[in-house]
Amino acid sequence: MTSSTASDAGTAMSYYMATIVEMAFDEAIARTEAALKVEGFGVLTRIDVQQTLKAKIDVDFRPYTILGACNPTLAHQALQLEDKVGTMLPCNVVVQQMGDGRVEVAAINPVASMQAIDNPQLKQAAAAVRDKLSRVIASIAR
Repeated sequence: MTSSTASDAGTAMSYYMATIVEMAFDEAIARTEAALKVEGFGVLTRIDVQQTLKAKIDVDFRPYTILGACNPTLAHQALQLEDKVGTMLPCNVVVQQMGDGRVEVAAINPVASMQAIDNPQLKQAAAAVRDKLSRVIASIAR
């Protein structure tokens, strides 16, 4: 397995964190969901982009699934701080086939996405979510 996290020192903050693993696509989804659960997230939505694109516009696309993950406690805290933050929920995690038995798992960096909101308390909450999602990404690579 290989692991990498998207971040560029000295440049704009990356909007995602990612790792690339060598495993079956379905196994990567299962491991991602299990890792999310350990960090208190449930999966509210599961979008099979490959299937959707084929059904809607007859396009062949690689296996690509978007998991809409939510940590209810942290989501509640964020909603109490900013009622419109729901436009940025749930936290999306992408699992996509990269070829040659490699699968990428990428999660949103909520700190980057919340930069547009001028609320220091919300930024602290986003950092807590980022830390949890970072642990999810790291645990999949093990």
